[in-house]
Amino acid sequence: MDAKNTPLYNEHVKLNALMAEFAGWNMPIHYGSIIEETKFTRTHTSVFDICHMGEFFVRENPEKSSLDKIITVPVVKMPVGKCRYGFLLNDNGTVIDDLIVYRLANDEWMIVVNASNEERDAKIISEKLSKDAKFVNKSSSTAKLDVQGPGSRTVMEKIAGAGIKNLKYFTFSKFDIYGGKYIISRTGYTGELGFEVYVDSDRAVKVWNDLLAIPGVKPAGLGARDILRLEAGLPLYGDEMTEDTTPLEACFERVLDLEKEFCGRQALINQKKKGLDKILVGFAVDGRRTPRHTNKILIGGREAGFVTSGVFSPHLNKGIGMGYINKGNTSAGAEEIEIVLDKGQVKARIEPLPFIKQTSIKN
Repeated sequence: MDAKNTPLYNEHVKLNALMAEFAGWNMPIHYGSIIEETKFTRTHTSVFDICHMGEFFVRENPEKSSLDKIITVPVVKMPVGKCRYGFLLNDNGTVIDDLIVYRLANDEWMIVVNASNEERDAKIISEKLSKDAKFVNKSSSTAKLDVQGPGSRTVMEKIAGAGIKNLKYFTFSKFDIYGGKYIISRTGYTGELGFEVYVDSDRAVKVWNDLLAIPGVKPAGLGARDILRLEAGLPLYGDEMTEDTTPLEACFERVLDLEKEFCGRQALINQKKKGLDKILVGFAVDGRRTPRHTNKILIGGREAGFVTSGVFSPHLNKGIGMGYINKGNTSAGAEEIEIVLDKGQVKARIEPLPFIKQTSIKN
């Protein structure tokens, strides 16, 4: 089924006449006010349509795992019921895509990838798997809805039952809902407590409507999602993650298992020994002006890097963002910088991530 013609997409056309092009798909940027949707997610519960994401299923003998050598995630070490964030890398260690892997059974995994990379990721992974492995791309038949916010656990109990309380951070289980056994995970991309619901695409509208019928639940679009993930200091493929950057430069060494073999590992080891030329940092602007992707960053009046993402944070009442700075220009403490906007320059300060520290994500 074409992702642009799913039942849930058609439902969005009815709900929201203002649609915008995002990452190659027609998806709602907002359902009303981006700022209000952002604030609502931090205080109540929002539902995000993320049906455009890609879902792959791999089955193979874990003792002879080829998947373990393709991606950075140590798939054979993962317990069943666990999910982990990781990367698909080139031989030179740069990011083809970031992804989340779920271990469904001793010999089966689900890989969730970005929509814009689905076809390429599927080709790369399937071609590198051993001939004994089974690869299935179920992206077109799988719908994904994200339920995010401090009230999301209570909301999910109404859909999936009391068993949802057993889900710890970055775990999942299969629940008997909507006439099938479907995966519900607890990861989140907003900095708040959150759950991901995976169902067959022909059930998506029913789940969407049922969630929105629960008091205290509203829809939120990709505009709010971008603000929320930036406030939480989380990267976006195409901005912070590209084939010009490595996980080390993006400050994600903590999720790498450099003890195991995977594509790009040696390049990362070499880079670590040599030292990084650039590093991802967070920054806050003095005022409400918003830096944008590719704006230049200056230190002492000299070009020192570039902005990857920038938004106005309604919770901090100022512009925030992330960007890469040449490693020689960073210091251990906060540092004053300037950002070149389309009209003039704005002062900013390097700040530790995440910008918002107290959230419900691990409650």
